[in-house]
Amino acid sequence: MSEERARAALESSGIEFTVTRHGPVRSLEEAAAARGVAPGDIVKTLVVRRGEDDYLFVLVPGDRGISWPKLRALLGVSRLSMPDKDVAREVTGYERGAITPFGSTHAWPVVADTRVVASVGDVSQDGVPRGEVGGGAQHRVSIGGGAHGVAVTVDGARLVESLGARVADVTEPL
Repeated sequence: MSEERARAALESSGIEFTVTRHGPVRSLEEAAAARGVAPGDIVKTLVVRRGEDDYLFVLVPGDRGISWPKLRALLGVSRLSMPDKDVAREVTGYERGAITPFGSTHAWPVVADTRVVASVGDVSQDGVPRGEVGGGAQHRVSIGGGAHGVAVTVDGARLVESLGARVADVTEPL
């Protein structure tokens, strides 16, 4: 059911996408190999809690993690947290590991790290994209497709555009 909901939302967004199916994976490297992308081109959709019944999606490259100080500063808040797996499922309709903003049961705001829209060579060390974002060659990324073992490959710039995401440097190396 959730895979169909994600696919329907992707189709209605008008974004071009390719679905990839794979078996269970135990690491970022295995997931990247199964999806045919580099580890940094896998995009994790993380659910972050700002307050009571107030969440957002943060799109994070696979080889990076959220920089809590950067994200708090961007949002102008002093406290953020990650909900447990049951709450994450309740507020998105998806199981952890399969969460995507597409078809979520609630349209939470989206923040995307700058590296989602530009390849590593196109981002300065401080996270600022070089040149015009989306103006050159496509930067393909792989995001969860609503179910375990289902991924969707899309252009990173079109991804953030279709979600109305706020793009900022909000991650740090793992």
